[in-house]
Amino acid sequence: MSVKRHRVAGGVVVDRRLRILVLRRDIERNGRLINEVRLPKGHLDKGESDEQAACREVCEESGYCAVEIVDDLGEAVSEYVHNGVAYRRDERYFLMRLLDARRSDPRPTWHEEALFDPLWLELAEAEARMTYPSEREFVGRARALVEKDPHRVAPPSNSA
Repeated sequence: MSVKRHRVAGGVVVDRRLRILVLRRDIERNGRLINEVRLPKGHLDKGESDEQAACREVCEESGYCAVEIVDDLGEAVSEYVHNGVAYRRDERYFLMRLLDARRSDPRPTWHEEALFDPLWLELAEAEARMTYPSEREFVGRARALVEKDPHRVAPPSNSA
């Protein structure tokens, strides 16, 4: 079986109350309805950096567009089969702070993204509720950084 490869970037966004932004949806997988809790992420557009893609994807999928990267959470590889096709996904996530809690309308680029409902969860709850292991790992990395130094994600003094 051939393997399709792609690269994605996303964000672990933390608000001033030290909660993490997750995206929740009910979706059919392998013939059954499941409740997914995910992080905002997506494919890189042509010529786009990982950082640019991560910020764009957070905005498109959640409607929270005023975010700033404060740290690189690193990379991981996910391998999975979907609809009979094998995939290898190179993932990179960034720790981000929310600069403005005002939310615009999300701009989903396909029907599955339109199902997302943004939700803010406490650090430990977000880590525990992630549906997929790689995303749980990135929330864990972010949680460790935030718990060690909560000021890392504090909004700059000139933000709203």
